[in-house]
Amino acid sequence: MYRLHIANKNYSSWSLRPWVLMRQFEIPFEECLTPFEPGTPGTNWATFRIFSPSGLVPCLEDGARPVWDSLAIIEYLAERHAGVWPADDDARAWARCASGEMHAGFSALRGECSMNCGVRVRLHELSTGLARDVARLDELWQQGLERFDGPFLAGKAFTAVDAFFAPVAFRVQTFGLELSESSLAYAERLLALPAMQQWYAEALAEPWREAEHEAELHRSGTVLEDRRLVTGESPPSAG
Repeated sequence: MYRLHIANKNYSSWSLRPWVLMRQFEIPFEECLTPFEPGTPGTNWATFRIFSPSGLVPCLEDGARPVWDSLAIIEYLAERHAGVWPADDDARAWARCASGEMHAGFSALRGECSMNCGVRVRLHELSTGLARDVARLDELWQQGLERFDGPFLAGKAFTAVDAFFAPVAFRVQTFGLELSESSLAYAERLLALPAMQQWYAEALAEPWREAEHEAELHRSGTVLEDRRLVTGESPPSAG
């Protein structure tokens, strides 16, 4: 059985991608969660290096073979499980381009709207870079939905490209990002998936708070609501 190494569900957008794809495709795996350690972003490197050659998450283990980087993991799974990428050539080419763009780009969206599933935030400002990223995101989502007739980005079925944008759906929810009606509806469809609901519920129930991730949030905006577990509470339900 595969082993998938991830970090905190509340924060780790990169971990979510292969996790949600494997859950949606009912690919069996053992989840191995290692929380982020306090300190600067590089603090986790030595700990993560125990299982990941890059010192980063996610990392998939197939027996003694490690596969690191979310895009590499998706491609590895696509070679072994049908349907990970769309069957149609045009849809598959588009899906790979859109996934590659998300994997390498959207730096302002990542930096100013870091993933933090359990809170709701009002941004201090919409920077030029963030406005450009949000506009491009909206354009890309609308293009996929219209070109391939939805309800997912590359057609009727959930595929790898949807997994790549799954963390963005949480960012839309957390920061109240303004998108077109069709894009907001798509984000809601992603959030309603059983696998996404499971991830969200487990993120809310996590006891960990990592100072740098929390500081990133406060640099970007004002926290209006925190739905995460408080010590002594029962774990919250999804929704």
